[in-house]
Amino acid sequence: MKRLEAVITGTGEVMARKAELPELKKNEVRIKVDSSLISPGTEIAGVKNKRENPDPKAEPGVFGYANAGEIIEIAGEHKGLEVGMRVAAMGGVGAHHANYANVPVNMVVPIPDNVAFPQAAYACLGATSLQAVRRADIKLGEYGMVLGQGIVGNLAAQLSRINGARVIGWEAFESRITIAKQCGIENIVNFRSADPVAISKEFATPYCMDFAIMAFGGPATEAFNSVKECMKVSQDGHIMGNVVLVGGCLVEVGGGAHTGNLNIKIASRTGPGYKDLEYEYGKDYPNAFVQFTTQRNLREIITLISEQRLLVDPMTTHTMPLEDVGKAADLLIEHPDQAMGIVLKMSH
Repeated sequence: MKRLEAVITGTGEVMARKAELPELKKNEVRIKVDSSLISPGTEIAGVKNKRENPDPKAEPGVFGYANAGEIIEIAGEHKGLEVGMRVAAMGGVGAHHANYANVPVNMVVPIPDNVAFPQAAYACLGATSLQAVRRADIKLGEYGMVLGQGIVGNLAAQLSRINGARVIGWEAFESRITIAKQCGIENIVNFRSADPVAISKEFATPYCMDFAIMAFGGPATEAFNSVKECMKVSQDGHIMGNVVLVGGCLVEVGGGAHTGNLNIKIASRTGPGYKDLEYEYGKDYPNAFVQFTTQRNLREIITLISEQRLLVDPMTTHTMPLEDVGKAADLLIEHPDQAMGIVLKMSH
């Protein structure tokens, strides 16, 4: 059986090609994919890297890790999944930009009828944001800021508010500021045209910031130093609070009193289980000790979308056919001020 799939070459060219659909393995489901979502962070960073450091001899590799569709076949243990079930899927093993995908059972979650496939495709990046919010250890009434209002940053800000925090976002693109406000993130500062430190400190008066989430890539030491100016300070003069790095940002951190007693945390991926192949293929962790696994985070994101408490529709700036995946990648690279969430639609 042939499928249409997106691939990236060693020189960073992104295209759709026809290829044999891999054989369904034990504890996998086969999904007739309706929609997939390009990650403008990790995926596009990989494209840029290959274009800057080309390897013409490298074999093309499959592209994508977030999609949604209908189960058409199951092999082995089904873990409550059924043929005909509408699902969201994630992971580099199988949830590619393709019209058919074979995905391990623990990387697949059901979606209710009131969640559309393009909405469900946000589950993976939503789980990434949720993992960052969990790492921030947010408490009701705390003040926080989210730097970067791309998809992960936007979702992290929304989830922080759902968690009971008062949140301000930092962003440079006016288009993303507009989208954030459409998602209910009312307090946004354009750090290129205004002083984000002064505005953030005023926002959190008289308490200062309890947490910050840095959701962008590239050099970030200057931004981190600005974050430090906004954080709460103990009576003996030490900066305190939680700073979570969820984007691929690079920060130079000084030890000792230079950084005070800040808790600097890294939020990696979508929660426990992702990249553990035994887990992905059905071996669960004990719930009492590993509470919020990748699958549980995925389920929670889908539930919040279903309840209309987590808004994703405003983030979809473009919907394109899979055949135009190359144009979609170029658009995200060349016009990040115009494109953010690009959903790819499949033909069968």
